[in-house]
Amino acid sequence: MYGAETWTLRETDQKYLESFEMWCWRRMEKISWTGHWRNEEVLLRVNEQRNILHEIRERKANWNGHILRRNCLLKQVIEGKIKREMEVTRRRERRRKKLLDDLKDRRGYSHLEEEVIDRTMWRNRFGGGFRPVVGQNTE
Repeated sequence: MYGAETWTLRETDQKYLESFEMWCWRRMEKISWTGHWRNEEVLLRVNEQRNILHEIRERKANWNGHILRRNCLLKQVIEGKIKREMEVTRRRERRRKKLLDDLKDRRGYSHLEEEVIDRTMWRNRFGGGFRPVVGQNTE
């Protein structure tokens, strides 16, 4: 998960990460893939929850809060204030997902700018906002 703070996670990426996490748990417990264990059963056996996406979102929120509190070139790049053409993907001409998109989904960017100034408010919002998912099936 080195550099996970800067990853832009699409739905397929999230599925791959969850699958990898479950593969790791199965591998550590020496559970054969022919055993047909459900993900919930594996998680109960190891007494854990799925938390790889939770950890990535938490790191990303911390890193973005750090950058948005500063006044630097990276902040301007993240906010999109550097003039350039909008990037589109090849299929369906969609806009590419940006770094702040998954944080903006909750409210809006103006709220992010207000909350980033007060660290305790930022930690309250993003520290407890992303909970690990238990019992979600990704088979």
